[in-house]
Amino acid sequence: MGRLQGKTALVTGAASGIGRRTTERFVEEGARVAMTDINAEGLAAAAAPLGDAVITLHHDITDEQSWIDVVGQAVDQLGSINILVNSAGTGKATNIEDTTLEDWHRVMAINADGTFLGCKHGVIAMKETGGGAIVNLSSVSGLIGGHNMTAYNASKGAVRLLTKSVALHCARKGYNIRCNSVHPAFILTPMVEAMIERSRDPASTVGKLEAQIPLGHMGEATDVADMIVYLSGDESRFVTGAEFVIDGGLTAG
Repeated sequence: MGRLQGKTALVTGAASGIGRRTTERFVEEGARVAMTDINAEGLAAAAAPLGDAVITLHHDITDEQSWIDVVGQAVDQLGSINILVNSAGTGKATNIEDTTLEDWHRVMAINADGTFLGCKHGVIAMKETGGGAIVNLSSVSGLIGGHNMTAYNASKGAVRLLTKSVALHCARKGYNIRCNSVHPAFILTPMVEAMIERSRDPASTVGKLEAQIPLGHMGEATDVADMIVYLSGDESRFVTGAEFVIDGGLTAG
């Protein structure tokens, strides 16, 4: 406990899944957190057990003015932002022939544009207050291809290399801002659970997913949140521009 004592964070997609669990872990480790999400009801529910350690901000990550407003409010209320976690994301399982331009634009807007805007305005805020750490949520789908993940593959691959560009820029400028990406495989979050429930045979779908993972089971949000805690704190002070795979061995073979 106390690994993030005295630090302040902004976590997007904090109403559910990895963003919500990351916020909980941050609070457990002593940080104060600005939780943001477009889902106001879910955000309120996620924040309720955390008390005064968090503030909540409505946030459309695809809109630049929303980023400017949210970062400004977080700095005003918390005093600074030491940590930014770009966790909000979306996915759609369609191949190149079935992916519509509308599908493509929506996935890229949330996953790629939203992360770009977060990094841009996060860096602008952090460089004024001594630096910090940015963690971007990519995916194993940003490292390896999938026949039916066209837009998702492209968006998460973009996040991977955006992360490295941000890391190198900040290092060159001497901003003391580190930027890393995490790459989970199948994690039991509401997004993955909804995908399973929409399938023709949910039990069979679970079996097929788990069969791809050498450890034999899907991950939990805590598995990813714990890595994010490490990358956000002083323990990882010499780590930047790197990618951390949390996949039960899926990409090892």
